[in-house]
Amino acid sequence: MIMRPLHVNYVSDDETATIYDAVVIGAGPAGATAAHELALRGRRVLLLDRAWRVKPCGGAVPPQLLVDFDVPESLLVAHIDTARIISPKSRTVDIPVGNGFVGMVDRDVFDEWLRVRAVSAGAERRTGTFTKYERGDDNISTITYTDGRSRQGEARQIRTRMLIGADGALSPVARQCIPRADEGKHVFAYHEIIKSPELEGDGFGAHRCDVYYQSPLSPDFYAWVFPHGATTSIGTGSLQRGFGLRDAVAQLRATTGLDRAETIRREGAPIPLKPLPQWDNGRDVIVAGDAAGVVAPASGEGIFYAMTGGRLAAEAVEEALATGNAKALASARKRFMRAHGSVFAVLDIMQSFWYRNDDRRERFVAICRDRDVQELTFDGYMHKQLVRARLFAHVRIFFKNLAHLTGFASA
Repeated sequence: MIMRPLHVNYVSDDETATIYDAVVIGAGPAGATAAHELALRGRRVLLLDRAWRVKPCGGAVPPQLLVDFDVPESLLVAHIDTARIISPKSRTVDIPVGNGFVGMVDRDVFDEWLRVRAVSAGAERRTGTFTKYERGDDNISTITYTDGRSRQGEARQIRTRMLIGADGALSPVARQCIPRADEGKHVFAYHEIIKSPELEGDGFGAHRCDVYYQSPLSPDFYAWVFPHGATTSIGTGSLQRGFGLRDAVAQLRATTGLDRAETIRREGAPIPLKPLPQWDNGRDVIVAGDAAGVVAPASGEGIFYAMTGGRLAAEAVEEALATGNAKALASARKRFMRAHGSVFAVLDIMQSFWYRNDDRRERFVAICRDRDVQELTFDGYMHKQLVRARLFAHVRIFFKNLAHLTGFASA
């Protein structure tokens, strides 16, 4: 049997006559930020995204994000002043945020605001699905995508000098273009958006995030109840393939009494927990956000880091375009890891050790009762860096950890 090559009918238009400075695949926080930054610099940018979909996300953002990215506080749907953590034995610790707050956003509204801002700055926006990258002899790349506006999904092609892959975990751009892209580590997450109850109680607080460290709800990560004003996210995650995420969420809803609330939608997706070892191909492709693996281990926080990665990717692309030196692309990962690599390393160790079983998680929750731990945790969260100035607090925490590990401290 003779296999004939598959023939693709491309839409005949003059799209390939236009050469973009950059095409951004994916219009979440990372991609929309990258497109906005490059458009502000006068670059011709195309922002390409699949049909509308919201990823499972707790929606927490630190005040620092509002400052760094000029985001209006009006986009916050809730201000969280307390984090409650629940141990395997159902012991609770309420951790006050202190002088700041944890902001909550609805991803559908928040992400769309970022996209509109990018377009307002001059970026072009289209709906479509990336399928193929090809490097031309003239150093101009051809990007093939399926047009999301047509029923048949015709294949279209566009040309660009630079490609930014911000297309999420398991990124097709990364897998086609970036070496060692298969070395990522992922949590499989699932959540249900419900209508928030009118009355507060042990199972729900309108200004309180609840985090559950219990094996039936998650054997190696955590489950959550995060209020978003009129709605609430109830979810869980696990690195274990085959773990019953939906069943765990159903159990959590039943335990908290939230099973009686109206369910608005359900969503699931992999979430990366380890930065990829390489973010660019050394020529004309770079990744950002979930595609680069920049979600914090242990906490799962990703919006701030995605937008930071998007900005750094845009700055690296701008430098490469301006100088003609593709080595500039590597600066994005270097700068990110210099600023946040130590935080990611500490959180990775914390997750690998303390989340391993319920006995250790019971001790972890006990440690979180300590005021030094609470203050340093939220100081780091608010300012997005380890707080080095409080040396003696770090030393005290070190010895307290030793006490819990050796059994001298009670869980």
